[in-house]
Amino acid sequence: QVQLVESGGGLVQPGGSLRLSCAASGFIFSADTMGWYRQAPGNQRELVAQINSDGFAHFANSVKGRFAISRDNGKSTVYLLMDSLKPEDTAVYYCNRVYPQLTWGQGTQVIVSS
Repeated sequence: QVQLVESGGGLVQPGGSLRLSCAASGFIFSADTMGWYRQAPGNQRELVAQINSDGFAHFANSVKGRFAISRDNGKSTVYLLMDSLKPEDTAVYYCNRVYPQLTWGQGTQVIVSS
C-alpha cells in the first residue's frame, strides 16, 4: 500500500527555518524523482522542489536559494529544508513522486507569520 506521510510543519516567524520530512512506503522510492509541492488557500498546488534518484535537485524560482531538498533512500524519506521563510511561503506542503504521481498524503501546514 502506497503511503506518503509529511511532517515538520508549524508556525514560524518571517526569516525563520523549518525542516519538513516525508516518509514514503509501498513503492521503489530510491528509483523515483520525488518532489515537494505546496498549496496556499485559493491557489493551485505547485511544485517547489524536486530531487532525482541521483540526488540532482531543481527548484522553483520563488524558493531558489532559500530551500534545499535531500533524500535518504535507506529510510525512504525526502526532506525539505526551508530558510529565510516569507509570509508568502504559507501553505500546506505535500510530497509526491513527480511522475506518475501517487495518492496524496495529508500534507503538513506551514504558517509564516509574526
